[in-house]
Amino acid sequence: MELIRDFDKTWRGVLLALVIAVPAWLLGRQLEVVGGPVFAILIGMALAVALRGRDTSAIEPGVRFTSKKVLQWAVVLLGFGLNLAQIAQVGATSLPIIVATITTSLVVAFVLCRALKIPGKISTLVGVGSSICGGSAIAATAPVIKADDEEVAQAISVIFLFNVIAALVFPTLGGVLGLSNEGFGLFAGTAVNDTSSVTAAAAAWDGMHPGANTLDAATIVKLTRTLAIIPITLALALWGVRKERRAGGEGQSTFSLRRAFPAFILFFVLASVMTTVLALPATVTAPVKELSKFLIVMAMAAIGLNTDVVKLVRTGGKPILMGFCCWVAIACVSLGMQHVLGIW
Repeated sequence: MELIRDFDKTWRGVLLALVIAVPAWLLGRQLEVVGGPVFAILIGMALAVALRGRDTSAIEPGVRFTSKKVLQWAVVLLGFGLNLAQIAQVGATSLPIIVATITTSLVVAFVLCRALKIPGKISTLVGVGSSICGGSAIAATAPVIKADDEEVAQAISVIFLFNVIAALVFPTLGGVLGLSNEGFGLFAGTAVNDTSSVTAAAAAWDGMHPGANTLDAATIVKLTRTLAIIPITLALALWGVRKERRAGGEGQSTFSLRRAFPAFILFFVLASVMTTVLALPATVTAPVKELSKFLIVMAMAAIGLNTDVVKLVRTGGKPILMGFCCWVAIACVSLGMQHVLGIW
């Protein structure tokens, strides 16, 4: 294992990311609408500013290892939280709306990428994060498309902004629109980016409508939506393989499918299949899911340490506009599909 082999080089950076991750994780548990990954990135970026101009060569290998390898481990463990059969069975009724919102977000991101000349990797991360499950989707996608730490930080920041707005605004908006309890559960589950923000919005709705019990429904819809990580990451991985093959030439022996295709995605799918086939109980999968979430927080801390805050602010306008357009488009399509299907 790389961590053990290069322990003398990596342990300082890994330990620093861990030290940041613990308070970020605890803060995220207290303020779920923000979430641990965002706190970790913010603390990491603040520390990066404090360390500017100092010799950081001792921590750089470990920080780099955490932002890449630890993030991949987190994605693999995330697969143990996806019982494909159970989620598909319970969330099947929401599938048309989920497919429509995901397609809409990806199309909007693609169009704006071309129209506004936004870098392709940032566009992909914002589009996938908006349409599937926020930070988890970004975490799964970033290594596949080889996005750098600043691109990941920028995408996470955009998703966080609209998570908070959605959690605060959507319960009131749903009431003004006259959504039923079932309708708001679908709306929150399909139009809010991150799972923590979905639960925050649904809990707020339940507080405004005693006895509504939309929290469970919204969470199931969100978990169903999370399944899209599998086809999206596989498609992006295959697309990357195709690009590498073209760049290397069809007949050149230097191209390797095994090297080009990210192995952690296959392990992620295998973990999901194992959870489904073996029907692993929650007593087994719940701790693994929590570990996965913590490792994501730890990786985001490392990403924050590698992020240039000044550059992030200077180049953030277009990605924020893209995130806003994806967010509005998803909300409109979610409500429109409910109207077409007779739910609202």
